Amino acid sequence: MSNIDLTPLYRTMVGFDRMANMIDQAARLDGSQGYPPYNIERVDENAFAIEIAVAGFTQDDLEIETKEGLLTVAGKKTDTEDAGGKDYLHRGIAQRSFIRRFQLADHILVTGAQLDHGVLRIDLVRELPEEKKPRKIEIGTSESPQPKLIGKKSADAA
Repeated sequence: MSNIDLTPLYRTMVGFDRMANMIDQAARLDGSQGYPPYNIERVDENAFAIEIAVAGFTQDDLEIETKEGLLTVAGKKTDTEDAGGKDYLHRGIAQRSFIRRFQLADHILVTGAQLDHGVLRIDLVRELPEEKKPRKIEIGTSESPQPKLIGKKSADAA
């Protein structure tokens, strides 16, 4: 089994390290032995994409679901579809059913999915709530005795 070095993700994205660890852990636990292969792409600072190679699967064969921070991608092929009445001498293109699970980091949302040329692309975005976004704090001086409280109502306003 190959081991993927996710160190570059840890250096460049705060909070994504937990997601990368969980993805790696889920890949080891789901028993799929790397099927189907996938890529995780950083599109920009707050956008990501997961690309999964699903050659031979149609939109009707695939199911994508998110629940409690877990993204599940399932491909279902029945035995009758698999055989298709063909007599294979060699079968190198795997079309077996699969389930891939990805643990999503906090505030990561799935924004869409598309199937194109045998690659399923799932778009993700990190949407931080207002209270989690960075904000500028004004620095007071000794000439301004009352410090400014940011984000709270003053006692005079009540």
